[in-house]
Amino acid sequence: MFVKDVTVQNQIGLHARPATFFIQKANEFNSSIWIEKDERRVNAKSLLGILSLGIVGGTSIRVLADGTDETAAVNGLVDLIDSGFSEDAR
Repeated sequence: MFVKDVTVQNQIGLHARPATFFIQKANEFNSSIWIEKDERRVNAKSLLGILSLGIVGGTSIRVLADGTDETAAVNGLVDLIDSGFSEDAR
């Protein structure tokens, strides 16, 4: 399992549109991927799961992955979050 902590940079956080970009990126990987916030863990490939965390800008979250491409998955998703979900990061 590979894990990294990251702070959400964009103001609106992981709501509908950025969450959709996040899920699209997560689905590029074969590993099982989760997001943790305040001890709650959800599937990073589930829109309802991500939205249920209520992640706003400035929130620290943990991205976890387990599988053959776990390191690439976590690093790719952390890079996307760090970019603030800019167009060139997708």
